[in-house]
Amino acid sequence: MGADREGGRRPGPARAVAYAACGVVLLAGCASMPDSGDLRGVESTPRQDPQVRVFAMPPREDAPPSEIVQGFLEALTSDDPHYETARKYLTGEAARTWRPELSTTVLAGGPGTESDHAGSREEANDYSVTLTGTKVATVDAQQSYAPADGSYRKPVHLTRDGKSRQWRIDELPQGVVMGKSDFQRNYVSVNKYYFASNSAPEAEAGPERQPAAVADPVYVRRRVDPMTQVVRSLITGPTSLLGPAVRSSFPTGTALAKGTASLTPDDRNRLTVPLNDRASRVGEDKCDEMAAQLLFTLQSLNPVVDEVELRSGGRQLCSLTEERADAVAARGSAQRPDYLYFVDDEHRLVRIAAGSNATRAEPVPGALGEGGRALRSVAVSRDEHTAAGIGLDGKALYVGSLVSGGSLGEPVLVSEGKTEGDRLTAPSWDARGDLWIADRDPAGPRLLMLSEGAGEPVQVRTPGLDGRVQAVRVAADGVRIALIVEKDGKRSLLIGRIERDEKKAGEQPTVTVLELRSATPGLEEVTAMSWAGDSRLVVVGREHGGVQQIGYVQVDGSTPEASVPAALTGVKEIAASEDERLPLVAYSEDGIVRLPSGMQWQKVTEGTAPVYPG
Repeated sequence: MGADREGGRRPGPARAVAYAACGVVLLAGCASMPDSGDLRGVESTPRQDPQVRVFAMPPREDAPPSEIVQGFLEALTSDDPHYETARKYLTGEAARTWRPELSTTVLAGGPGTESDHAGSREEANDYSVTLTGTKVATVDAQQSYAPADGSYRKPVHLTRDGKSRQWRIDELPQGVVMGKSDFQRNYVSVNKYYFASNSAPEAEAGPERQPAAVADPVYVRRRVDPMTQVVRSLITGPTSLLGPAVRSSFPTGTALAKGTASLTPDDRNRLTVPLNDRASRVGEDKCDEMAAQLLFTLQSLNPVVDEVELRSGGRQLCSLTEERADAVAARGSAQRPDYLYFVDDEHRLVRIAAGSNATRAEPVPGALGEGGRALRSVAVSRDEHTAAGIGLDGKALYVGSLVSGGSLGEPVLVSEGKTEGDRLTAPSWDARGDLWIADRDPAGPRLLMLSEGAGEPVQVRTPGLDGRVQAVRVAADGVRIALIVEKDGKRSLLIGRIERDEKKAGEQPTVTVLELRSATPGLEEVTAMSWAGDSRLVVVGREHGGVQQIGYVQVDGSTPEASVPAALTGVKEIAASEDERLPLVAYSEDGIVRLPSGMQWQKVTEGTAPVYPG
C-alpha cells in the first residue's frame, strides 16, 4: 500500500530522498494521518527528477497508530527493493504473511483514511482504520495492468505490543495500493516478447515466413533493478491474457542461474544472462529464439542493449546481436513500409513514399489505381503486393494486386445494409496475408476474415461482444485486434485476442476473438484509431462533455509516456505505422495532413482514407 500526495506538506519522519548524482540525503515531510472520522486524502508526492531515489524511513519510537499507518503508506512508495522498511511497521506475523507482489491497486488520488471509532480503543491496545479511494487500475501478480473503477475500502488493524508498548499493524490487505501519480513515478511499462503460436501455417514456415514477435506489456518498478525484474518476468512466461495465443522458446522450468542477483550490460552494450540447467540442452535455433525474446524485451526498456549472450552451466549457449535478431522473428515496429496510401479526389488508390516530404501522389499499379472502381476506403497488405478497397457506396469489397495490368474482377464480399453507415467498414490485413472486415448490416452484423483476401469469408466468433463493430484494425503480430464498437450511441475501443483452430486443407478454420477489453475507459466517443507500435495505438476521441483529442493508449488500457500529438481539429481518420519513426497521418477538414516528429501538422494534399500497410 502506498500514498499519493499532492499539495502542502507537514513535517514528518516518513522517508528520505537520495540524489544519486551528488549523494545528498534529504528528509521529506509527510502528511499526518487524521484521527477523526472524516474522509481525507493522503497528500501526493510531487513529481521527482528521474535521478532522485526515495528511501523509506523506519517507525520512530512511541509513534501513535495514525503515524504508523502513515509511515507504512509512505514506505511503500519508496524504492526499497523488498519492502524491508515497510515490514518494520508490521507485527512479526503480519510481516511474514504479507505479500506485496500479489497486486497493486491504483487510486485516482492517494488512499483516504477513516478511523473506526467503534473498533478503536488506544487505551486497550486496539486501533482500526479503513483505507478508501476510487480505483483507476490494478496490476496483478503477473504485472499485467487493467483499468478498474468503483470504490476501494480495505480495513487495517493495529495492536500495541505488551512489552515494547510500540504500535504495529497486525491485519492488512494483501498487495499494495497507491495513488496515480505515485504509480507513474514508481512503475514503468515494458514490452515482453513472445511468438505467435500460429504465425503462419506449418507448410509456409521458412526464412521468408518468420514467426511473429508479440508484445506483452507489463509494469515493473522503475528504480528497483528493472532489467533483472523484466528478464525474470519474461522467462516465467506470458500473462494469462496473452498466453493462449503465444509460445515461449524458454524450456519449462528455466530460470536465472542460482545466485544471480542483478543483470547489467557490459561496456559493449552486451548483456550476459546466466540460466539454470533447464536451458543447457537447447538447440542452436531455439537458443537464438530465446535470445531474440530477451533482446526485443530489453530494448523496450533500454534501447542501448544491442547484444545478448546466454550461458548455462558455465558455458555459452549462444550470442545474438540486434541485426541477427531481426532475422529470427518479425516485429511490426521493425518493419518499415515503402509507401503511405490514400484515396485521391478521383476516388483512386494512390501512394507517396513513406516518411518523405512529398506532396504529389501517384496512382498505384493495377486496377485499384486506374479509377475503374470509385473507392471510399482501402487497406494494403503488409508486403505491399495486394490491396483491398471498399466501393464508394460502402456495399462491395474488391481485392486486387498492385501490379500493372492486373484486373479487379467481381467483389469478394457484398453487404446487404440499406445505408452506407450500415454496410462495410474499412478492411485490415494481418501479417499472414488474411483480410479482416466488419459488415454493419443491422439485420446481421458480422466480423469476417478472408483467407489471403479471397475465398468464402469466415465469420469470426466474438463471444462477449456487446455492440456493433464500426472499425477493425489487426496488429502486425496477427494476435491482437482493435475494434471500435458502438452501443447505445457510445463508441468504445476494445482490444481482443485472436485464436485460430486450423483445419485440414480445404476446410475453413475456426477463428475467435476473445477477452475483449476496453482500452479507453475514459473516452465516451472513439471515432478513429490505428496501431502505432507493437503494443500502442493512436486514438481520436473525446471525454464526456469534452472536445475531440488525439492521444496514445496501450493495449492494456494504460497511458504510455509518449508525448501527446499536436492538436488537430476535424479529424475523421488517423493512420500510423508500427514503425514509430514514421509520422502520423490524418484525414481532417484540411485534407490529408501529416505530423513529422517534433513539428506541427502539415498539409500534404487533397484526399481521404490514409493508411500505412496493414
